[in-house]
Amino acid sequence: MIDLKEYKERALRILAPIRESEKDFLSGSKRSDSGKYLPKYYLIFFLFSDLLGFKNLGRFDKIAWSFPVYYKEKAFLIEYRKSGVGIFIQDEKNDQEDALELSKKIGNAVKCIRPFYDHIAKQAVSNSELNVINYNKQLYKRFHFLLRLYKDMSRKLLSIKDISFSLSKSCESKNDVPFDFESYEQANWLALSCIEAFFSWTEHLFVHLAIIRQGLSKVEEVTKLIENPNWQEKFKSAIQIDSSKKGKDFFDKLIIIRRELRNYPAHGAFHKRRKLRNYPAHGAFDKYGGNFEFHSTTGAVPVWINQEKERNKFSITGYLSLAEQDAIELIEEFIKFLWTGDTKPAMYYTQECGLPTILPFVSEGKYALACKSMKSMKQFTEVIQRSFDSAKDMDWFI
Repeated sequence: MIDLKEYKERALRILAPIRESEKDFLSGSKRSDSGKYLPKYYLIFFLFSDLLGFKNLGRFDKIAWSFPVYYKEKAFLIEYRKSGVGIFIQDEKNDQEDALELSKKIGNAVKCIRPFYDHIAKQAVSNSELNVINYNKQLYKRFHFLLRLYKDMSRKLLSIKDISFSLSKSCESKNDVPFDFESYEQANWLALSCIEAFFSWTEHLFVHLAIIRQGLSKVEEVTKLIENPNWQEKFKSAIQIDSSKKGKDFFDKLIIIRRELRNYPAHGAFHKRRKLRNYPAHGAFDKYGGNFEFHSTTGAVPVWINQEKERNKFSITGYLSLAEQDAIELIEEFIKFLWTGDTKPAMYYTQECGLPTILPFVSEGKYALACKSMKSMKQFTEVIQRSFDSAKDMDWFI
């Protein structure tokens, strides 16, 4: 158990000769130049409110909180305004130096009472009074950017293929037909990057969907899911494949894509179960086929590692791979699936609106009610967004 009295005494020794004031110095106060030396606003708030117990004047228009204090028998306001946290003074000419000194002392006090802040955090976590930060929009934008580049390159390759077909009719030999190997290679890179970005996005998305749709309300549950390295477990936490045949079909196919196309480049291109396809229309073999080659009278023969076998672990037959184009098409179909049916309201909340998931809302049943229809969810998100906008602008009285 933390001794709050001890940390309070430490902070007061560092901040001396500070003392609490009952007066309101709001009128006529001006921001000092010392704000850049102050720590984060929430650290200052917990110091003066929860630890020292100083009087907070409360909210005003564009002001979140305000602590009037005396320092060296001069009046100061420590405030968090829309423009940021600062120390506000009465006399711009004579109070600047003392305000700077006070700001540095506040910073030192904050450093000295770090276990107190750990205590605050521990209490919040134990009560599950947390928001889960939402990066779905940013991660999806990355995926969509790479998808667009891949499609642009694919269109380029189709036009090259048409030109090559026309030239082949007039050339004496197919060897005379130009082939843009570099473009095919770049298309392959873009496809793999796009697939990697998809799995990165969905790994984040599924955590939020699991909270909103499946009722994860405890920090321990959410933390366990976040830290779980298995993408498939996050999928099953967000989408109940036992009751959704379509969801189960997508799950089975996406797992293959993850194993065959995502895990391969993500783990240093040492593939465990893959014989890669030929480049289209040219018969070029993929140089990243097996991990080993053994010497034979017919030349070097590739050897693949079969991860799922204990005996006969090594093979020279390999496995057929998924074509990147087919994988991209399946991913796009899955995204359409997410925006239909039961997952649509939750997708609107977390993906379209980009709102954090708020754990107390789960136990209060708010998400369950909002997910019943798109109309309910839109009304729900409108209220939350309005409250967030008001808090951001410090418009407390709207």
